[in-house]
Amino acid sequence: MKNIRNFCIIAHIDHGKSTLADRLLEYTNTVTQRELQSQTLDDMDLEKERGITIKSHAIQMDYEYKGEKYILNLIDTPGHVDFSYEVSRSIAACEGALLIVDAAQSIQAQTISNLYLALENDLTIIPILNKIDLPSANPEEVTDEIMNLIGCDYEDVLRVSGKTGEGVHDLLEKIVERIPAPVGDPDAPLQALVFDSVYNPFRGIEAYFKVVNGSITKNEKIKFFATGKEYGADEVGTLKLKQVPKKTIGCGDVGYLVSGIKDAREVKVGDTITSFEKPAAGPIDGFEEVKPMVFAGIYPIDSEDFEELRFSLEKLRLNDASLVFEPESSAALGFGFRCGFLGMLHMEIVQERLDREFNMNVITTVPNVSYFGYSKKDPETPILINNPSEMMDPSIMDRVEEPFIKASIITKSDFVGAVMTLCIEKRGEIVNQSYLTSERVELVFNMPLAEVVFDFYDRLKSISKGYASFDYHPIGFRSSKLVKMDILINGDMVDALSSLIHDSNAYYIGKKMCEKLRELIPRQQFDIAVQAALGTKVIARETIKALRKDVTAKCYGGDISRKRKLLEKQKEGKKKMKQIGRVEVPQSAFMAVLKLND
Repeated sequence: MKNIRNFCIIAHIDHGKSTLADRLLEYTNTVTQRELQSQTLDDMDLEKERGITIKSHAIQMDYEYKGEKYILNLIDTPGHVDFSYEVSRSIAACEGALLIVDAAQSIQAQTISNLYLALENDLTIIPILNKIDLPSANPEEVTDEIMNLIGCDYEDVLRVSGKTGEGVHDLLEKIVERIPAPVGDPDAPLQALVFDSVYNPFRGIEAYFKVVNGSITKNEKIKFFATGKEYGADEVGTLKLKQVPKKTIGCGDVGYLVSGIKDAREVKVGDTITSFEKPAAGPIDGFEEVKPMVFAGIYPIDSEDFEELRFSLEKLRLNDASLVFEPESSAALGFGFRCGFLGMLHMEIVQERLDREFNMNVITTVPNVSYFGYSKKDPETPILINNPSEMMDPSIMDRVEEPFIKASIITKSDFVGAVMTLCIEKRGEIVNQSYLTSERVELVFNMPLAEVVFDFYDRLKSISKGYASFDYHPIGFRSSKLVKMDILINGDMVDALSSLIHDSNAYYIGKKMCEKLRELIPRQQFDIAVQAALGTKVIARETIKALRKDVTAKCYGGDISRKRKLLEKQKEGKKKMKQIGRVEVPQSAFMAVLKLND
């Protein structure tokens, strides 16, 4: 055990985590030159296309230092705020963390957030200054910022270039010297913490675990604490670039388990594996339960695919533990699922993965957040409102509370005014403003989560020319004046487009939505009225004009009454069509509502 080191790499998005992981794999000869490619560990097509890490990736490296052989278990983590749950799970399986800061971009919001996550778990932090080979790098100034943030000495900050490989040998030595070996009892009953799992169509579910106490041997009988079910450990092994089967995985090590489990609900991330013959007294404290921030309905385009969609979501949840879903039905879209996501990017990625990995064509409704409603009869008991359709009648409602977040935004001092204007427009209240350096400012706001869900992140990036970084965490619920806005198309309510919004924004958003839908709904043979309504009061209306055939084209000259007769006949036909006609709302209309400012 004393020769095992478990560590993860944490940083803000695009600070070079995956590139540095490539260098570590190369310098420890874990991967041959032929297998090495840019961001080797990012194995999803989506990750390669977007240049971001979506999943944590665990890999084992062998390293020799001063004549002794060491096993290094590395977990490369995502940097985007929407995937912070992946980071928290990786941290639970480690004793140390490499905190990477880009020498050109300096400390960003997610750097600080991930650092606090690591410190809460008592991890040893090795601060690293990456991208020192860039011409725009500012190593001295950024080193000072890291020293102020962590309270370390100048010598403790390692200077590395993930691109050229400079300083990587020194980093490997420091990992062995500074990060403590795992602590555990090899002779105690088996306790292994499941920190990830993947679905393999041929072998069933593969669980990734870290052995905390005892050891796990091939073919022994094991059981999961959460379900109480027992299985045979058909194959155990370690995670290199490809899986390497082993006889035994010892205490403190990280590995994978194949036991022929086919049902996705039987493996839970954060569960404990123990021996069936000599079970441990209790499970290890797992991870905190994931708290979804954004909710949206996902419906199959063809209602017959409902069960298929359920299986797809269950398999996807194995690989993405932060996805939460439950069945629901909608008058407009039929049967589907109400899904909880950690943010808008997470929602987009889930939708894309359903399409690519499971060939599921789905419709996603307008995302919203959860609220608490209180009735006048019982003003103390909260009623959870996940969907605008669950909103109680205003006559019996006492008040509604909405979730608030504490948002931390780090930006250049030039953009402070624009960022403040945006946050105040989104009903934010400034809590703190502090200058990290003469050029960089940290702004802290309390603001409603519902305002951040839609286009906040995109607009923040555009007004700050990409320089602002954003991180948030929930701070509870506050009372707010919210109204339910319905969209009526041709007099029929489209429940998938209903939303709960603040009273002050209702008219503006209603008008914008009607204008957007007028552009996106295809013209029919009859006039279509698109209306936004608060209860029975219509606050905005747009009309999609009918496609009209020129019925008078064949009349040239002659009496006007002949033309009038043809036009009257056409008008009667349009009126009849309007009564029986139905309007299909395209998927683009559901998604475009999110980008009202474009």
